[in-house]
Amino acid sequence: MKLTALIAATALIGGCAAPAPTPRPAIDLQAHRGGRALMPENTLAAFSNAIGMGVTTLELDIGLTADDVVVISHDTVLNPDHTRNAQGDFLPAKGPAIRTLTIAQLQTYDVGRIDPRSDYGKPFPKQRVRDGERIPTLASLFERVRAAGADQVRFNIETKVDPTRPDETASPEQMVRALLAEIDKAGMAQRVTIQSFDWRTLALVRDAAPQIQRAYLTTARTLSDSRWTAGLRFEDFGSAPRLVKAAAGSGPGQVIWSPAFKDLTPDLLKEAHALGLQVLPWTVNERADLIRLIDWGVDGIITDDPAILRDVMSEKNMPLPPRGR
Repeated sequence: MKLTALIAATALIGGCAAPAPTPRPAIDLQAHRGGRALMPENTLAAFSNAIGMGVTTLELDIGLTADDVVVISHDTVLNPDHTRNAQGDFLPAKGPAIRTLTIAQLQTYDVGRIDPRSDYGKPFPKQRVRDGERIPTLASLFERVRAAGADQVRFNIETKVDPTRPDETASPEQMVRALLAEIDKAGMAQRVTIQSFDWRTLALVRDAAPQIQRAYLTTARTLSDSRWTAGLRFEDFGSAPRLVKAAAGSGPGQVIWSPAFKDLTPDLLKEAHALGLQVLPWTVNERADLIRLIDWGVDGIITDDPAILRDVMSEKNMPLPPRGR
């Protein structure tokens, strides 16, 4: 019997009042790229908005500039769908790689709105415009969160490294070294998860900073190509959870498997939990999908629209992350 039906039935027995429903354990509500359905992705405006509405974790991506500054960007090159030059014009094509630009050069570009002519922006009609937003540094995000007093907010940081395009980004070693230095400088190690499709970076994090939580991102494509899985072959393990467990090894800290949500099944979720893994699927935006995954028992959800996920959690009487300021 469903919980709501059980409560209603209990209320009829002997005329007794129904007991208050027991709150379900909270799940990790992660704002994907800061919640790009609502604000320009991976900007300080997006992260501030997510803090204000109340999320558990800010999900973001990082790259390395030519002068080795850790910056927040999903794309390894400037994306013409949401990047304008100093004259205010959207880039006509893909721009230069972030790794080829200094931080000063990078911050001449405006990333405060989506090009309305692009297919990229059509799924996000609610996204507000914030002209003047720049690609931020990771250090500036840490400072923004500290200034907001959002001491409960965590960070899920994806290293944007592609083993099939090694010349487009910093090497895994360079990326991890710079990222760990920023985390250490800000004193944020206990509030950070490092995630990646390129598991070479996660092996480096495991060895250099085993206390930092790691999340192993997967798609069907990356699972079938051992360049992404640090040389491990899917066929040698038979399932994604077992492959993740093998890659993670033993040691301190909770390990996360983060699959594309359409690749997740109840049986795989059960297997992952039996192996001691947390499961946080990405990127889930439709109400029906959110409800189904919560009912399955996932440990968290990465979503472009944290407002919808908050609504679903509220409807299910689940504890909500506190709102910030």
